Amino acid sequence: MADDQHLAAGRRLSRRHLLLGGAAAGIGAAGAIGIDLAVKTGLTTTATTVSAPVLNGNEITPFYGTHQAGIETTPQAHMTYVALDLAKATDSSALRRMMQVLTDDAARLTQGTAALADSEPELAVVPARLTVTFGFGAGVLARTIRPAPTWLQPLPPFAVDRLDAAWCDGDLLLQIASDDPVTVAHATRMLLKDTRSFAEVRWVQSGFRRAPGSEKPGTTMRNLFGQVDGTANPTPGSDDFEQLVWGDAAHPTWLEGGTGFVLRRIAMNLDKWDKLDRSGREATMGRKLDTGAPLTGKRETDQPDFAARTAIGFPVIPEFSHMRRARSDDPNERIFRRGYNYDEVPTGNSVSNSGLLFVSFQADVTRQYVPLQRRLNDLDLLNEWTTPIGSAVFAIPPGCDEGGYIGHTLF
Repeated sequence: MADDQHLAAGRRLSRRHLLLGGAAAGIGAAGAIGIDLAVKTGLTTTATTVSAPVLNGNEITPFYGTHQAGIETTPQAHMTYVALDLAKATDSSALRRMMQVLTDDAARLTQGTAALADSEPELAVVPARLTVTFGFGAGVLARTIRPAPTWLQPLPPFAVDRLDAAWCDGDLLLQIASDDPVTVAHATRMLLKDTRSFAEVRWVQSGFRRAPGSEKPGTTMRNLFGQVDGTANPTPGSDDFEQLVWGDAAHPTWLEGGTGFVLRRIAMNLDKWDKLDRSGREATMGRKLDTGAPLTGKRETDQPDFAARTAIGFPVIPEFSHMRRARSDDPNERIFRRGYNYDEVPTGNSVSNSGLLFVSFQADVTRQYVPLQRRLNDLDLLNEWTTPIGSAVFAIPPGCDEGGYIGHTLF
């Protein structure tokens, strides 16, 4: 009986070896055929070269300088705006200490270095062009007993406004931007930890643009209506930009090298916009949706011809179009736009709760921004689909040298 079992086991082992050997032989034959085909067709086999991925996480934007970063900087993909209200006990001396701490940590984080007492230092090593920009409201000027620019106050009321106090005003602004949302979240948390003894959060608003590499550099952003947004912007570094943003406004001495900041939270009724046909959308904007060109042009950068008429005598670019209302014959009534989209949880049976964080920088808010907004208020057909629900104005102080701090000109 034992001998029969050994013989059966031997036969099974032989079959197993035969099958395994056959499989190996098959693989060898396939390999030989592959080599033979390569020889016959002139193909050669070489090791695949895998190029290293292009990373932008270690890209750094300088923090120190005459002006604060985050204004002339090419807009990053992700942005968070935070407004703070100063505590009653935060006097001029405490405010100075807070700005020294905030500046030191902001400088570290933007260079890819952990903030002091950073509890998650591993999250700080990917700056991805992180910038932190500070702005002062009237409350800061009251604590330092410094003169405020005449425009540092809430904007005048406009008929189109439906403002919610939850998105308005504030004493101190933090503008935190990066191409990486984790970096923005971490920097925001670290900086708010610095302010806990001095202030409390009034509101937080976050927005986004296309991710880096999604489009060619220099492509104008599109808002969630699908429209190009910010075509006529002055070019950073140009004389035009210098005058409009940093320029010759009657700034107090402490604000020289700084500028004015306006944030308008604009709700966009996408559900209602969906019902408008393409020609209606283009007439509302005064631009073609696909190229962003004026209705009288072919390219986005073509100058609009507001005098052009249709065959029956109507303006090609309607008087009520957004582009026509936003333009002024006064070249000084211009701003620098740096807006971001937002998209939040819908309510009720709506499909969307979306809009635009419209941000502008200008040397004089009253002289440059207010006339523009009045024209839009009076006759802009886009008001049928948009509603301003938040509004805030801040003064952006100048930058500082290494070893200094933002706001040093106040003290």
